[in-house]
Amino acid sequence: MFSQYDLQTRQMLTGNLLLVGCCVFYLAWWLIAFRPEGAIKGLKSGWLLIPAFLFGLAAVMQIVRGSSVDGQAALLSGTGVVVGGVVAYVALLAASSLLLKRQVTTELFLIVGWTVLMFLEVNGLFALGRYSKPAAIAVLVIAVAAAVVSLVCYLLYYNLDSVKGYVDGMIPLLLVAVMMAAVTVSVVCSN
Repeated sequence: MFSQYDLQTRQMLTGNLLLVGCCVFYLAWWLIAFRPEGAIKGLKSGWLLIPAFLFGLAAVMQIVRGSSVDGQAALLSGTGVVVGGVVAYVALLAASSLLLKRQVTTELFLIVGWTVLMFLEVNGLFALGRYSKPAAIAVLVIAVAAAVVSLVCYLLYYNLDSVKGYVDGMIPLLLVAVMMAAVTVSVVCSN
């Protein structure tokens, strides 16, 4: 599909499409399992999390492999990005659970993990010459904005009625899918 690109770029673009697939399955599960009325619970909807997990795991593996670049050419330190992600997760976990009394769920880990993944990918695309420095910085700023919106949704969820919470829960999934698709399109169209 992406045969005209070097191996690392192909891995990242393939990872992006896999992550979009992950979001589609996760969103399908959310749509039927969390409907305000007539929700379908248990294995009747939960099976959708299996392909979501598999697509997500494959996406992470592809993007991490593809984004592994020489430190000299990179915009950011890959190690610094990962350490920053761990620190951010611990700080957000403490702030949301201890200070804001928000029940801890997997979504916080997924939001921070996706942001780290996005930073690693943009770093790789910059190092491979697929993004200029201004383009890389612009994508990083957009990724941070998407993460902030997702975190706001995460924090608000339990304080919303069932209909608003239903919509609120979809927003981070849609943002991730759109961002991954947009990064893929931006790389493909830049050739």
